[in-house]
Parts: sequence; C-alpha cells; structure tokens
Amino acid sequence: MDLYGYYRSTSSYRVRIALALKGVEYQAVPVNLLKGEQREPAFTRLNPQGRVPALKLDSGELLLQSPAIIEYLEEVYPLPALLPGSAVQRAQVRGVAALIGCDVHPLHNVSVLNQLRQLGHDEAALNQWIGHWIGQGLAAVEQLIGDSGFCFGAEPGLADVYLIPQVYAAQRFNTDLTAYPRIRRVVALAAAHPAFAQAHPAKQADAPAEA
Repeated sequence: MDLYGYYRSTSSYRVRIALALKGVEYQAVPVNLLKGEQREPAFTRLNPQGRVPALKLDSGELLLQSPAIIEYLEEVYPLPALLPGSAVQRAQVRGVAALIGCDVHPLHNVSVLNQLRQLGHDEAALNQWIGHWIGQGLAAVEQLIGDSGFCFGAEPGLADVYLIPQVYAAQRFNTDLTAYPRIRRVVALAAAHPAFAQAHPAKQADAPAEA
C-alpha cells in the first residue's frame, strides 16, 4: 500500500495510527502541503480534491478521506478491533470520532486558515479562532470519554485514533489542556504505546529535525 500524506496533517496522522495498531505495512508517500504539492497535477490526477490522506491499495484502487480509509481497514483487518462489541457502544465511539473529525479538525485545516488570511484576518485572530474551536471540542470530548484506560476501555480504539492527532494539533496551537484530565490520561497512555509512537509526526521521514 502507498499512503499519501503529510507528517503534520491530523487526518494523515489518524490513518497512520490505525495502520500501526493493526500492524499493516505501507509505503509513505509525502505530500508537502506547505509547498502546495497537493495542488500539483501529479497529485490531483490521483485525488481530484487535492487533499491528504489517500491510500493506494496494492490492487491499484485509491481510497480517500480518513474515515473511509479507517473503516476499510477495520473491515479488512478486523483484529485488533477499533470498535467495541455492542451497537450502542460503537455509536458512542463513532460519535466522539465524528465530533473531532467533522466539527473540530475542519475548522483549523490549513485551507480554512489560508482562506481566513485572504479575508484579511491576522495571525492573532486566527489563533483566537483555532483556540475557540479546539477548546470547545475538547471540552465536549472530556465529558464523553471514560474515567480509566483509553477513551473507551483498556485498549485503544477509534476514538483514540482521532483524539491523539487532535491533541497534537491543540499543542501546536498552544491550547491549554489543564482542564481535561481524562484527555491527558489518554495522551499519557498513547505516548507509551508503540503504535502511537510509530505514527507520531516527529517519526515521519518528511518531518523536519525540529518537529
């Protein structure tokens, strides 16, 4: 498999975590978003949306959008499972993942921030925007996850796959995590887990030395 991504992209990061948790080998193909490589014809011929991640299967099919890619991995590589057994529990886990993936992450995506810059907003206004939406999202997640272990149990699952990259983004933007002890607990557990360590942006080949 070839995973087209960017080391600091939270959506690429969550796919790397899912691949690592399931022990699936892949070849990383860096797409530098800051240099605009996602808009170059070589990439848009592959993905007309010009976004990462994109997963090219060994059979040649291309999968787009991190939720669809992770869902594919869960179906094709069912163990270890990222979703719990009951329908209610699966819906709860998916709810936290969607809260992060649909309501928080898109609002600090690089394309959104660049559009805000073009509309005349300065970096101070952008930081206020980012802090507001990340803080609001993490406050909700803090109330929805459990009191021990990872987000929903002793083993990491789909909610953790989404949460850890979002916390990485929060730290990049200097969001204070003091008010979120449950989230900080999950972050500490993930830091000691080999799959999360392997997927961390600093461990990627396209990451600069200071990442």
